[in-house]
Amino acid sequence: MKVIILSAGRGERLRPLTDQTPKPLLQAGKYRLIEYTIQSLVKAGFKEIIINTAHLAEQFSAILGDGHQFGTQITYSPEAEGGLETAGGIINALPLLGNDPFLVVNGDIWTDYPFENLTTTGLADNTLCHLVLVSNPQHHPQGDFALSSSLISIEGHDKYTYSGIGIYHPTMFSDYDVQRLALKPLLLKAIEQQQATGEIYQGNWSDIGTVERLQELTSQLND
Repeated sequence: MKVIILSAGRGERLRPLTDQTPKPLLQAGKYRLIEYTIQSLVKAGFKEIIINTAHLAEQFSAILGDGHQFGTQITYSPEAEGGLETAGGIINALPLLGNDPFLVVNGDIWTDYPFENLTTTGLADNTLCHLVLVSNPQHHPQGDFALSSSLISIEGHDKYTYSGIGIYHPTMFSDYDVQRLALKPLLLKAIEQQQATGEIYQGNWSDIGTVERLQELTSQLND
């Protein structure tokens, strides 16, 4: 299964750090954020990684190269400055991702989620996506989705936060031209059609969206 790490965002809330460095390349402890993700993916057996880039794109290839130092193959999917948002970035990368289900991971998260779980999960028949949900962090207490008998729902009192980790089928995006497009409308359509499954992960996960959260993660990793 191929992987795309979403890394094209500007990272406005992490300025001024992201004025000079793309958010996924920010250092947290010993490694950069995206390096933790790549290492975890390789350990889980993922050998083909696509990284979409826009803001300060040249830094990714300069630092990560072709992936050989990690034991993987990295290919880049460039976008114009400003990026194409999540769904748009995936649509732009479809020629690299191929015709089989692929894993999507946000480039600005840190987690100890066991990605090897997803090599065997795959997608059920007639399913377009499988999302990993986590407990709601303080900055997102309302959550995103509920889970009912493994099906994702937008209704329900016990909602969880989408972790930025999910398996997607390319047909979920294949009817769209390359454009700036958010992921949520496509997710809601799949949910409405009962074609979205999910799981809840209770381990360590953090969305590194602010300087404060980056500092907290760095302190955690340095302990």
